[in-house]
Amino acid sequence: MKKKITSVIICILALAAVIVLSNSLYTVKQKQFVAVRQFGKVIAVVSEPGLKVKVPFIQTTQAISAAIVLYDIPSSDVITRDKKSMITDTYVLWRVVDAVKYIQTLNAIDARAQERIEAAVYNATKNVISSMSQDEVIEARGEKLTELITTDAAEDILSYGIEIVQAQIKALDLPDDNRSAVYERMISERQNIAASYKAEGEAEAQKIRNDTDRQVAIMQAEAEKQAAVLEAEGEAAYMQTLQKAYNTADKADFYNFTRSLDALRESFRSGNKTIILDKDSEIAQILYGSGIQAQPAP
Repeated sequence: MKKKITSVIICILALAAVIVLSNSLYTVKQKQFVAVRQFGKVIAVVSEPGLKVKVPFIQTTQAISAAIVLYDIPSSDVITRDKKSMITDTYVLWRVVDAVKYIQTLNAIDARAQERIEAAVYNATKNVISSMSQDEVIEARGEKLTELITTDAAEDILSYGIEIVQAQIKALDLPDDNRSAVYERMISERQNIAASYKAEGEAEAQKIRNDTDRQVAIMQAEAEKQAAVLEAEGEAAYMQTLQKAYNTADKADFYNFTRSLDALRESFRSGNKTIILDKDSEIAQILYGSGIQAQPAP
């Protein structure tokens, strides 16, 4: 009987030890805050991963994610500075950076956090877009618009212990009633820009053609000038050669005689077999000497 009582006591003590130990240990995961409460008050926030120890039964823990969360905000209408309506569809990347503020202001409830984030991002989007014309909004969409909205929204939401990493407009559209008019105006502007580029290109091309034509004309004139100089020099050299070759009376007579023969040959090649010569000419003397009957000119 005594042994049974002892065994029961040991079991009770072991169970109590397990219960106490399980209430004394807690785990902190990666990208996680664990708030340690004592009598409901937060006395510590642990962010370093690992196995931790707390006072059993007196202290409790509350885990809060420190990871980046994606929240898709419903579409909303905003008005530009020039009173044009636009539809924005935005998503937000956010995370908890101050667990104490997050608990004190929102009781660490994500649904409440998303309500505050939605309001902050909408106000920031409205403030940024209302300070721009519609053309400026369209031109700034993307990185510039994201930076402006993120900066504005982050200032409002930081008091809740939340950081807005990025507020990105994933779709920026126009209402159906003025979408077509805006698109047509954008197309017209792009066509005007294209026409301007085309005109500038054609003007530059014409300038290049004119410059090329001028250079070709100059080169052609220089070539013709050089050709004329060379031709004149050749003629002069030719005449000097003839002068040296026929520098006596006999040589000059022989030159005149060969030129006369060449002229006679060319006359026969033309098909005309009748020639009129002076009886005292050298060709007439040659013909008379060769026995060809020549009729004296009247």
